[in-house]
Parts: sequence; C-alpha cells; structure tokens
Amino acid sequence: MSYFRTAILLAAMTALFMGIGFLIGGQAGMIIALLVAGAMNLFAYWNSDKMVLRMYGAREADARAAPELNDMVRRLAGEAGLPMPRVYIMENAQPNAFATGRNPNNAAVAVTTGLTNMVSKDELASVIAHELAHIKHHDTLLMTVTATIAGAISMLANFAYFFGGRSNDNGGIGFIGSLALMILGPLAAGIVQMTISRTREYEADRVGAEISGQPLSLASALQKISGAARKIPNMVAERDPATAHLFIVNPLSGTRMDNLFSTHPKVENRVARLVAMSQTMGGTASTVPSEPVPSGPWSPQQPNTSRGPWD
Repeated sequence: MSYFRTAILLAAMTALFMGIGFLIGGQAGMIIALLVAGAMNLFAYWNSDKMVLRMYGAREADARAAPELNDMVRRLAGEAGLPMPRVYIMENAQPNAFATGRNPNNAAVAVTTGLTNMVSKDELASVIAHELAHIKHHDTLLMTVTATIAGAISMLANFAYFFGGRSNDNGGIGFIGSLALMILGPLAAGIVQMTISRTREYEADRVGAEISGQPLSLASALQKISGAARKIPNMVAERDPATAHLFIVNPLSGTRMDNLFSTHPKVENRVARLVAMSQTMGGTASTVPSEPVPSGPWSPQQPNTSRGPWD
C-alpha cells in the first residue's frame, strides 16, 4: 500500500471522528473532537510502546538474560539496516510476536514464551525479521495511530448513545441516530483500520522474508502460530482487541474470516505468497508442511541449503 493511500485512510478516520463530534455537538463538537484526536495521537506517539508492553506484561531481555535471542535480533537488524531494537519477552503460552515504537531508533520487538517454545531457530528468526520489516517501514507508529483513533471513535460513539440521544427538538440526533452512530461509527473505523493492517502484513511478510532469506521458514512459523492461537487464548488481547492487529498472527480466538472484519489476512494466503516467493528466490522446496509439528526453539529443522544471517 502506498503512503499516499495510507494517508487517505488515516484522513478518513480523522474525518469520521470529527463527523461524530459534529453530530453530537455541532461545530463546537467537531472542533473539540479534532483537538481530542490530536492530543490522543500526540500521547500515543510518545507513550504507545510503553503502554502496550506494560499491558502484555513484557519484560526486557538484555544480552545477559537472553544472549542467543539478542544475538539473533542484532544480526537480523544489521541485515535490515536498522539499529538494534530493544528485546522483550512476554510470559504467554500463545505463540506470537509484535513490534512497537515510534521510529527505528525507539523500537522494540516482543516475543512470547509460547513462541520460543514452539518454533525452530530458523522460524523464530523469520518471525523477528517480519517484525523488523514493520519497524523499517514505520508501521509500528502507523498501527498505533490507527488503533488510537479507532478506540477514540468507539468511545465517542458510546458517549453519543448514552448522552446524545435526547429529542431532536434541540438539534440532537435522537435515540435512533445515537444507536446507529454507536454501531456504524466503530464499524467504519474498524474497517479502515483493518484495511491498513492487512495490507501491511503482506508487505512485512515479503520484506521479512528478504531480510531472513528464508520465506519457507516464515511460512512454516505462520502455520504453527495460527494453529496454536486457535487453541491457546491470549486473555490480554481478548480483553483489549484493539491491539490485536499488532501481532504477526491474530491472537483472538474468535476470528476465523478473511474479510473486512479480520485484522489479518488468511494464513493460507500468506503462506501461498511466501511459497511463490521462495521459488523466485531459487528455493528448492515448493511447499511447506500442512501440519507443522512443534519442534522447540533451538532444535534443528530439516536440512536447508539456504543460510540466514544467524548461521
């Protein structure tokens, strides 16, 4: 997705937020909504990484606490032309990962203990490379801003329902209008947010596979993570689904559809693209296992002729 199209979508979310403010309070409400959106985005710009890491109980793992993991991230960051991000580990049985931070110089990569326990070394490196691709393209800031605006729209729409549903005699939108706004406002914001998120995932898969040099390892990792995520709940994400789009695979157990209401593309579609990419890169394999078997974080995979920067 081009940055121009992304800017248009973000502008649409901001306009929707202002429109809801106008329906609630007229021109004054629209101006207040704009000011609130600006303040929330400014706060998110400086504090979003700390907030989301704290929300998921992530603990920083330096080179002394996790030397192999830090060495892997450092090598991959070098391949991507990025400064070394901070490394965090989340005590969560669901295998997953995300990146956060306002720019490459203030970025962090967080992985769950479930991920390090399930995937192989090559697969873990490919997942980290995917997250570094998000950092490289400044997706971490973009996703935070969209989540902030989407959350604000939901909050404002609920406010309209509970406090703006009076009679239309004084220019209010009425109960029916407030009810429709409560439903349609967050729905429209969610569609825009998910449109941005899903396209960014495809791009991060592509760039991450280029960084690691092993698209099939990423394809295998996606299958393992997706299969486990349907069985192992991530309770923090379930309580705050607005953060679901940050993860490499949707952490919500209830999401099954590949449509406008899914924050991530179908794993099958992502795997197909990675398999095709492997063939164009000269890979010898044309498929990945349909039911990958968990192999442990540092166990060897099947023999692979391609080599990554962690070798």
